[in-house]
Amino acid sequence: MTAGTQAGANGTGAPASRSVTGLRRFVKRAGSTSAAAAPAGALAPAATPGTPEIVQIAHGAPGSRAAQDDDGRERCEMCREVLTDRHGHLVDLEERSLACACRACYLLFTHDGAAGGRYRAVPDRLLRDPDHPLTDEDWNELQIPVAMAFFFFNSALDRVVAGYPSPGGTTECELDLAAWDRLAAAYPLLAALAPDVEAIFVNGANRGADRGADRGREVFLIPIDRCYSLVGELRLRWSGFDGGAEVRESLATFLDDLRRRAMPLNREH
Repeated sequence: MTAGTQAGANGTGAPASRSVTGLRRFVKRAGSTSAAAAPAGALAPAATPGTPEIVQIAHGAPGSRAAQDDDGRERCEMCREVLTDRHGHLVDLEERSLACACRACYLLFTHDGAAGGRYRAVPDRLLRDPDHPLTDEDWNELQIPVAMAFFFFNSALDRVVAGYPSPGGTTECELDLAAWDRLAAAYPLLAALAPDVEAIFVNGANRGADRGADRGREVFLIPIDRCYSLVGELRLRWSGFDGGAEVRESLATFLDDLRRRAMPLNREH
């Protein structure tokens, strides 16, 4: 599949890209003094009438849609309990949004069918498959115009969605679904992806001598909220044509954390 050229979000006129139609993130309520409040123009325009929108927020303010007390305390969107650092996130499949939940409510929605299946808990597993790095040849088959992207299955659209960070937020790249299906059959990590709540994150940028082209591209399975936290942080730090030093530093920190914490797929159980 191909789409028209977008000259706005990434400034490069990259083909086959448009605003993402995946989950949306909510910023802190107006009047919040948090540094993670939405930057100007934080709401990306919807690509197609009737499709969801995304609000980008800074990393470090997960969820951010939760109601706040006058003193800034965030509360669970399910039971209004004050949230702690251990709170989790839920995907609202009707609103296509991320919601904050206390630990008790989060655990409730880890069971299939809870609340009629409207909400799904975002798992915290981080996986990698070092025995099956994605080859450059296979990556090129997906026709993604950048070196790094994430992919998740949107059950409302009944297809895999591809997105990547840009100075305008998340940019979606229409995907050759036949190519994705072939790769999912060849790469076990891609086949392990849970719909709506997890993403496949592929990194081919700045692989360095120890992760050269002959070793393929790094592939991780990560929670979907991590993707949008990363996009929000990179957007706030972006400068110049390629993002600048702060973006490179933030991305390096993000990748180092994934490399350190991700469990090999064949040892998940």
